[in-house]
This record gives sequence, C-alpha cells and structure tokens, in this order.
Amino acid sequence: MILIFQLQRPDVFPLEDLAIRQIISLLYRRDEDAKNFKEDAEKIAARWKPYRTIASLYLWSYKRSLINKAS
Repeated sequence: MILIFQLQRPDVFPLEDLAIRQIISLLYRRDEDAKNFKEDAEKIAARWKPYRTIASLYLWSYKRSLINKAS
C-alpha cells in the first residue's frame, strides 16, 4: 500500500489484498480458495502491465460500488 499511495508507483499489484482477490474471483469467475488462484490472478494482472496500480484502483472502486448498492 505504501508503494501505491505514498510512492505512487504505477505498476503494483497487491495480490494479497482481500478486496482485490474477491473482485478478481467475482469478475473472472475464479475460485478464490483454489490452490492455483494466485497463478491465475497473476496471469490476469499481467495483461494490465505497466498500469496494474490503476487497475487495482478500479477494482477497489468497483468493490465500493457493490457495497454502496447493497446498503
């Protein structure tokens, strides 16, 4: 998170972030508990290079919008 929000690096993919994992699982229909989920997520995120930080920000925003709709 320091790399993204403080140092503003453009190509950071926070795979261990729960929200990122949940949204990738939802959007790409992957089982988050599968043992190859991390590999699948890395392959998905590889297409976003060199702007994986921006993609992550969009994923977080999408998660927030889902939460707001449910409220």
